[in-house]
Amino acid sequence: MYLMLAASCMLLSCSSSEDEVSFGETKTIVNMLSESEPINLTPEQRAFAYDNNQFALNFLNTVNETDRSGKSFIYSPLSITYVLGMVNDAATGLTEKELEETLGFHEGGIQAVNDYCKKLIDGLPKVDDKVTLNIANAIFLNKSFTLKPQFTQDMQTYYDAKAEALDFKAPETLDHINGWCSEKTNGMIPTILDKIDPAIISYLLNAIYFKADWASKFDPKNTKDETFTTEKGSTTLPTMHQNVLINYCLTSTFSAVRIPYGNGMWTMTVMLPEGNNTISDVIDFIIDNGFSSIETYPCGTMDDKLPEYILTPHEVDLKLPRYETSSDTDDLEDGLIGLMKKMGINRAFDDGMAEIPNMCGLPVYIEIMRQKAKIKVNEEGSEAAAVTVAGETDQSMGSGSVEYPKATFHANRPFVYVIREASSGVILFVGKFTGA
Repeated sequence: MYLMLAASCMLLSCSSSEDEVSFGETKTIVNMLSESEPINLTPEQRAFAYDNNQFALNFLNTVNETDRSGKSFIYSPLSITYVLGMVNDAATGLTEKELEETLGFHEGGIQAVNDYCKKLIDGLPKVDDKVTLNIANAIFLNKSFTLKPQFTQDMQTYYDAKAEALDFKAPETLDHINGWCSEKTNGMIPTILDKIDPAIISYLLNAIYFKADWASKFDPKNTKDETFTTEKGSTTLPTMHQNVLINYCLTSTFSAVRIPYGNGMWTMTVMLPEGNNTISDVIDFIIDNGFSSIETYPCGTMDDKLPEYILTPHEVDLKLPRYETSSDTDDLEDGLIGLMKKMGINRAFDDGMAEIPNMCGLPVYIEIMRQKAKIKVNEEGSEAAAVTVAGETDQSMGSGSVEYPKATFHANRPFVYVIREASSGVILFVGKFTGA
């Protein structure tokens, strides 16, 4: 099987608030704390969400360790999860085991993985009517081949993916597949393939499109050029500024803020290394403790005994740079397949060992894998998109009346960030901003 994976996260931004905000003696505190309605996951699915987040964090860590360029990056591990989830539906034996364990599904079995993916497709877009989220999947099939009926049914039932037979020798097929990507990402990702290989059995695609405003938008009048300290010196970046009521924590390793979108169901958590710590130290902490550890109160813990890393309401003097980042795993050593192998998926990429017999009747394997990504952060809101494509070939190929503690969070040096849905805890995007 030939798998080419590409994800592109296109635009994240924030925009001006209707509230008047100043930074002198008189100021208005914008309440960015919000209540929200949860997605109803079963206990098994909640465990899946937690451990799939660990996959997302492990992916973040692997990219951070692999990429020696010092450049910023943004990726969507969830988009990878969906494509590999579709592959997993056709896998057996040790190949299925590696896929499920690495993705965080505990060898839960194909049915449980499919049910979980379907729950997110149905539930995530509905949690906040102020946020647009679309998760789309597709199968573009070489008309010379036929998919197995059970695989075809599973793709329709659990991934909303309908197989479309195309002539892979026809020039217009490339435009058709790339057109699907452009449509599903609102033009954010105009192309995903450079050419069509006529030997490919099918291309599996996932697209994730996210569009939202910050719960409290930044006023462009308060954006000014300020110094951002990079690993190699310093640069000047346009920096957004407002005084807000949000959740914040300060530890000996990092400080963090959770900035909500819409009604608060979707959030960006920004983590800034403190002292002599690095982004690697921050990533190690959240991997060791689980990302949800900084987001939730430990059961039975009194307010005055909370660990220092728990996010709690603060009046925060917040500065965040306005920036744009583009990423491509082909720029990394060994590419995306190399990253997946480091994380524990090996057999699916081996033409002699892959056990993926239930897709089209021929044994297939993943030959090529790629992800592209892009993100913008500015005053006007947030828009993000991710596209993943896989092609198969056979093995022969808060309230203002309450006093809150004050804090300062100025993201004027490299930081790491995570975009997630708050109630389920599902992570959509992970990124690092270095100023480069």
